[in-house]
Amino acid sequence: MTGWLLAAVALAVGFWSYGWQGGVLALSVIVFWLLLQFSRAMRAMRRASESPVGRLRNAVMFQSRLKRGMTMLQIVGQTRSLGQRRPELGDDVWTWTDDGGVGVTLHFERGQLARWTLDRPADGPAEAPVDAPPAPAAPPPAA
Repeated sequence: MTGWLLAAVALAVGFWSYGWQGGVLALSVIVFWLLLQFSRAMRAMRRASESPVGRLRNAVMFQSRLKRGMTMLQIVGQTRSLGQRRPELGDDVWTWTDDGGVGVTLHFERGQLARWTLDRPADGPAEAPVDAPPAPAAPPPAA
């Protein structure tokens, strides 16, 4: 919405300041901006088409870079993959999973990232707590 408002203001200022030549210049700048946006979207989609749907390298690292308000184009650019749609969870919900089975579920509202969850597999290997002391070493054999 803001982009269209800025385009209208640029067109009005161009016409008001320089007449029809200013309007043509403003229109040329607007068309150039739209072509740049289209090119950016096509580049992201081309990269995403080379990867399996809903897969990414590392879900934990990916979720650490997420921010509220990101667009789907930004997400696809980071994952280099199209997400797997999850209509049973909501209207605009998508999931990406890594090779270890860890997944990230993203919830979009009005085209922007609203919230996300990191889903770890329940049947994964049991891990020791981070603050646990190391296990004692076996005593050396007697000589």
